[in-house]
Amino acid sequence: DVIDLRLCNWVSRRADQGPKTIEQIHKEAKIEEQEEQRKVQQLMTKEKRRPGVQRVDEGGWNTVQGAKNSRVLDPSKFLKITKPTIDEKIQLVPKAQLGSWGKGSSGGAKASESAPSGSPSATPLEFDSRRALTSRGSMGREKSDKPIPAGTARPNTFLRGSSKDLLDNQSQEEQRREMLETVKQLTGGLDAERASTEADRSKTRELAKSEMCAVPAPDKPALSEEEVERKSKSIIDEFLHINDFKEATQCIEELSAQGPLHVFVKVGVEFTLERSQITRDHMGHLLYQLVQSEKLSKQDFFKGFSETLELADDMAIDIPHIWLYLAELVTPMLKGGGISMRELIVEFSKPLLPVGRAGVLLSEILHLLCRQMSHKKVGALWREADLSWKDFLPEGEDVHHFLLEQKLDFTESEGPCSSEALSKKELSAEELSQRLEKLIMEEKADDERIFDWVEANLDESQMSSPTFLRALMTAVCKAAIIADCSTFRVDTAVIKQRVPILLKYLDSDTEKELQALYALQASIVKLDQPANLLRMFFDCLYDEEVISEDAFYKWESSKDPAEQAGKGVALKSVTAFFTWLREAEEESEDN
Repeated sequence: DVIDLRLCNWVSRRADQGPKTIEQIHKEAKIEEQEEQRKVQQLMTKEKRRPGVQRVDEGGWNTVQGAKNSRVLDPSKFLKITKPTIDEKIQLVPKAQLGSWGKGSSGGAKASESAPSGSPSATPLEFDSRRALTSRGSMGREKSDKPIPAGTARPNTFLRGSSKDLLDNQSQEEQRREMLETVKQLTGGLDAERASTEADRSKTRELAKSEMCAVPAPDKPALSEEEVERKSKSIIDEFLHINDFKEATQCIEELSAQGPLHVFVKVGVEFTLERSQITRDHMGHLLYQLVQSEKLSKQDFFKGFSETLELADDMAIDIPHIWLYLAELVTPMLKGGGISMRELIVEFSKPLLPVGRAGVLLSEILHLLCRQMSHKKVGALWREADLSWKDFLPEGEDVHHFLLEQKLDFTESEGPCSSEALSKKELSAEELSQRLEKLIMEEKADDERIFDWVEANLDESQMSSPTFLRALMTAVCKAAIIADCSTFRVDTAVIKQRVPILLKYLDSDTEKELQALYALQASIVKLDQPANLLRMFFDCLYDEEVISEDAFYKWESSKDPAEQAGKGVALKSVTAFFTWLREAEEESEDN
C-alpha cells in the first residue's frame, strides 16, 4: 500500500469515507443535478447539429450542416469544370446471380466481352452491388471469374446514362426501390445462413454437454489436516448458533469423505472447553449422535480427545475446572449408551494414569451422571462395567479414603446411600406430597438427593403414576411462588433449577405433561387464581421446554369432569398465551 501511495505521488486511491454533513450531501446532490442537466443539453445540441440536414439557400444551393471543418464552396468555380467524355453504354450492375452476394465484397469486375463493332471501345465495369450498398465486412473471400456480358443485365439492373437521366427523379426512385429490394433478399439469405449455423453450433454444444454428463464426476480431493480443521471450526460455530443437529450431521458426513474426523472431535473439544456449560452439553450430544448413527467411529472419538487429555494436567493451571468441563462433554455419551462405561473410562484413563489424574476425571463424570440419573443407577452401571478403583488411582493411595472424600462410596455398596431411605411401600398421595415438599421446599435438597430418595422409595410403576407426577409438580410450583402482600409472582430461577428433575420423570410424554398441568391448575385454584400467575408459569415451562405445545393444546381442549374446577377462569387468564402460541406456529410453518 505504501509503495502504491508513493507511485501515486502520495495521493490516496480511496477518498476519505468518513461521515458527511447534511450540507455536503445537499451540495453533492446539487452537483449531480447540474451534471445531468449539462448532459441533456449536450444531447439536444448534437441532435440539432447532426449531419444530413439540408437547407436550400437563396441561390438555390443545398447546404449540408453538421460536418466539421466543412468548406464553403464557390459556385463560380464549377464553371471551369469540363464534362468528360462518358460512354453512355457503361453499365453499373450488381451480380447477375443473386446467390453470389453472399460471397463478400470481392466480387469486382474481372473481364468483359468486347464492345460491339462501330461503338467506341470500352470495358464494362462490373461492381459488387453489396460493396456499393453497404460497408459491412465480407462473409467470404471468393471471387467470381466469370465475365458478365454487358447486354445480359437482370431486371433490377440500373443504367447510368447522361446527366439528364441521372437528374430524372422518377428514374432515381425506381433505382432506389430496386436496390433496397436486392438488399432485403441478401439480408434474408444471410439471416437464414446465420440461423442454420447457429443451429449447428447449438447441436454441437448439446452433444458436448451430453458427453460431459456421461463422464463421471471425479471424487473430491482429500483435504489436509489444516483444511479439515478450518472446515470443522465453521461447522461447529454454525451448529452452536442454530443448534441444528440434522444440518450438522450432514456437513460432517460430507467432511468425512475428505479428511479424518478425529480432527473434528479435537476442534470440538478445544472450541467448547472454555465456553458455557450449555455449549459443552450441545457438543457432547452432537458427538453422541454421530457415534450412535455410526457417522463417527469410536477410534476417531477417542483419538480426538487424546491430545487434550495428555495436556489436561498442564492446562489445569489456567483452567482450574478443566476436569468438570471434560466430564460435561463426555457424559451425554455415557447417558445415551453410545459407548459402554468400561470402554470409555479405560480409554480416557490411559493418558491420565502417568500423571495420577484419572481418578479426578472419573469422579466428575460419575457425579454428573448422578445429577441426571440417580446414585443407585450410576453405582449399578459402575459395577456392571466390572471396574475397580485401584486401576485408576495412583499407587499407594487409599481407595476407601478417596471414595469417602469424593462421595463415591455408592459405587462400592449396593444399598442406598441416602439417610432418608425408607422401605419401599405404597405411599398415599398425601404422604408423597408431604415428603417431596419437605425435600424441595424446606430442605432445598439438590437433584442428586431427590433422585436417591425417589429410587429408594418408589418402583418403576410408581414413578410413572399420576399421583407421583402431580405431587412432584405441585411441590416444584409451590417452591417457585413468591407472595408480595396481595400479589404473586413466579421465581423462574427455582423452575430452572428443577428442570432436570421434571424432564427426567415427565420423560417428554404428553400424557405425563398433561398430569403436571392439571396439578398446576389445582395449585392456582387453591390460591384463588391470582392475576397472571398461571400465565407466568406457562411462559416459564414453555421456555424451558418442560411442557410441549401438544400438552398445552390438550389441556386447553380437555373436557375431563374431574379437572373442571376453575378451568374456565384459568383458560381466560391464558388466552393471550395460546394466541401467541398459534401465531408463532403459523409463522414457523410459513418460514
